[in-house]
Amino acid sequence: MADALVGTKLLPPRPRRDAVPRTRLSGPLERAEEAAVTLVSAPAGFGKTTLVASWLAGDDRPVAWVSLDERDRRPASFWAYVLAALDRAVPGAAAAALTLVQSGQAPVETALAAVVNELSVHDGDVVLVLDDYHLADGPDVADGMSFLVDHLPPQLHLVITTRADPALPLSRLRARGQLVEVRAADLRFDADEVTAYLNGLHDLALPADAVAALAARTEGWVAALQLAVLSLQGRADAPGFVDRFAGDDRFVVDYLVDEVLSRQPDDVRRFLLDTAVLDRLTAPLCEAVTDSADGSGRAMLDLLDRENLFLVPLDDQRRWYRYHHLFADVLRVHLLQDGPERAAGRHRRASSWFAEHGETEEAVRHALAAGDGARAAELVELAIPDLRRERREDVLRRWLDVLPPEVVQDRPVLATGLAGALMASNEFGDVARRVAQVEEVLARPAAEQVVVDHAELARVPATLEIYRAGLCLVAGDPAATIERAGRALALAPEDDDLARGAASGLAGLAAWASGDVVAAHRSYVAAAEALTRTGHIADVLGCSLTIADMELALGRLGDAARTIEGALDLARRHQPDPATPMRGTADMLVALSRTAWHRDDLRTSADLLGRADDLGESADLPQNPYRWRVAMARLRAAERDWPTALELLDEAERVYVGDFSPQVHPVHATRARLLATSGDVAGATAWARRHGLDADDELSYLREYEHVTLARVLLAQHRSTGSAATLSRAAGLLDRLLEAALAGDRYGTVIEVQVLRAVASSAAGERKTALAALEQAVDLAEPDGWTRFLLDAGPGLTDLLGDLAARRPASAFLQGLVTDRTAGPDAVAAPPTTLVDPLSDRELDVLRLLGSDLDGPAIARELVVSLNTVRTHTKHIYTKLDVNNRRAAVSRAHQLGLLSRSGRA
Repeated sequence: MADALVGTKLLPPRPRRDAVPRTRLSGPLERAEEAAVTLVSAPAGFGKTTLVASWLAGDDRPVAWVSLDERDRRPASFWAYVLAALDRAVPGAAAAALTLVQSGQAPVETALAAVVNELSVHDGDVVLVLDDYHLADGPDVADGMSFLVDHLPPQLHLVITTRADPALPLSRLRARGQLVEVRAADLRFDADEVTAYLNGLHDLALPADAVAALAARTEGWVAALQLAVLSLQGRADAPGFVDRFAGDDRFVVDYLVDEVLSRQPDDVRRFLLDTAVLDRLTAPLCEAVTDSADGSGRAMLDLLDRENLFLVPLDDQRRWYRYHHLFADVLRVHLLQDGPERAAGRHRRASSWFAEHGETEEAVRHALAAGDGARAAELVELAIPDLRRERREDVLRRWLDVLPPEVVQDRPVLATGLAGALMASNEFGDVARRVAQVEEVLARPAAEQVVVDHAELARVPATLEIYRAGLCLVAGDPAATIERAGRALALAPEDDDLARGAASGLAGLAAWASGDVVAAHRSYVAAAEALTRTGHIADVLGCSLTIADMELALGRLGDAARTIEGALDLARRHQPDPATPMRGTADMLVALSRTAWHRDDLRTSADLLGRADDLGESADLPQNPYRWRVAMARLRAAERDWPTALELLDEAERVYVGDFSPQVHPVHATRARLLATSGDVAGATAWARRHGLDADDELSYLREYEHVTLARVLLAQHRSTGSAATLSRAAGLLDRLLEAALAGDRYGTVIEVQVLRAVASSAAGERKTALAALEQAVDLAEPDGWTRFLLDAGPGLTDLLGDLAARRPASAFLQGLVTDRTAGPDAVAAPPTTLVDPLSDRELDVLRLLGSDLDGPAIARELVVSLNTVRTHTKHIYTKLDVNNRRAAVSRAHQLGLLSRSGRA
């Protein structure tokens, strides 16, 4: 499949050789260097792109350039290119935001906020150019653009070239003096520029009256002057040509194009018209479209380039080109005048070439342009397995809107794939109808079905049941989900591991949401094994995270660690090359750090989190940013650095991205645990009230973690107030939680609840009951080394552990627990790390605020310093921490414990 981003769209055009210096525009351009937004708005052919490219060619500021086209009307494409361009201009500034946008699981505004904050502390200005913005402008893009314009940091200067004013708050920008406008009236060549262009650059030696007449009749329209130059070259009677030249702008251009095309040799004219169907040109593609010999395409492109026939190079190697947009438009009009079949034939040839070279998206587009919906449908159907494996269902979703319904309706494989694209896009409303339609087609004789990929046809019945199971899950009906998933498994061919994996996964999700973790685990293991056989390794890594979560719930800490270690090994064996870790590798390291934390191996846990962060965003699944922060918060809590731990959890909630798994460990509940443990009982109590939690609630697995947290809060309340009623409520809740966890074999919860029951019984003076509960917790915890539940249970457990250790002198596990609890918090602190060049106190202040939502000016106001001072401190921080962006600086600081050692929240 083609790469999602076309790199040449991010390259600024080279300054034209035949560009006239626009010195009279120096005033607006100088103001544009300081303006927030520069708008260059004029009709086609006025030299907008040439002006901006020439202006910025002499500028030493980094430039993020995006050449837009109609396909960028889709927000996902538009913002992917914008963020890629910004990250290219300022490495590290937008990589995380780009990953977030491409995952499709967070609002665009969330990604833009991260980029704005990053650039707000960048040392130096950046220019973002959106060229041909009118091609992408629309309501889907406008909301994000308005957000960006409203929150532009001082360092970022936005330049827009467009044929029509964009749907942005231009009047507000004008009123604030933040907008510089360059319009058609500014861009029209005046008499001096027309003279310089015709007689200076092109040496036409036209008399003054002929120059004036041509300037008047073209009204300074640059494109018309370019075409006039081509028509005038070699003419003996140039003034006579100018005298006969008349009409409005559109007529003038048509006349000149006729002159240019008619004066070209037949082979050049034929090449220009035949290749007009292409958005991008390269020699082999041109040869295929023109049905010409090898080598002719290269020779013709070289000729057009030399003759300056409106050919624009797209790369430094001059392999890929495009026609000037205006010229291409006119060529296409002339191509259609030769009859629609000629254009359709060229589109068909282009489609075949792109299909042979693996660029399915372009192949489908040209097939549709040729009016060959059947061919487009065939291409899409054949592309479905690869797109599914690469998790690019968004491409299928776009094709759903453009493929003719009458072509899709008799194709069960294609229709099934397109229904799956709706499922993947969370658009469930029309899925049931489409599934029913496919089932109706399958009931017909085979001769009435259109199938290209016969191997996929066998998968269709099971796949339809999988979609129905997914709809049941979305509707909150786990029983029906499991029933439908069972039907899918029964229908799936023996060798259809993908269907078996998907059905098992859905059954596992439904069982997990119902609290049957044993059944959920069994289903998910089957899903992971099936997906491994299909080569869907990224999906296997995601499944492994869920399996490990389930194993922790079941009390199988050792199994959870082995699951993650096995997934890590799988990722290493399938990574593209040693320097490029597979997506999801970082998530495995974070999950493994959690098992080390449970065992109180804080050094290993911290090392694993550091290694995960060093891999960068490309090794993350969408959920890893919040998982990493939660894991780091646990480490900081183990050091009793409550402010930093709570700050990390706040960050985790801000970057949280969900998936189909039930949210059984919500971040807000983890935060409440830290509040209660750190002594902020009022804050923890407010959390319980805010989330509607009560000790008498009906219990469910989905809220089990929250109810265990509530028990911790009630115990903290009792320690604070001495209320016997509060202690009784906590004990009653814990008794019910224990019964539910035992019934579901959730021994991870049993360990935690029994530890808390021991604390509650001890507080009530029931020492014998307390020892019995603690003994059961230790019996379950000791084999796998569950330690943190026992260390973090609060006061009141130390004496009980001492008594239990005295009964079991041979238990190294118990002896270690007693030592750790009596040694105090310093015994569990992560090892201090020093920098060769330590951060100053002021740099630590800035570093703390870099981890917040504040942008550069807000940080400056907070610290009562200038923005330049903030930028200088930020630059020093990046250098000392050996990072190049804000996120990496904060992550490195957390790894090194710098924020906790600063003593600042």
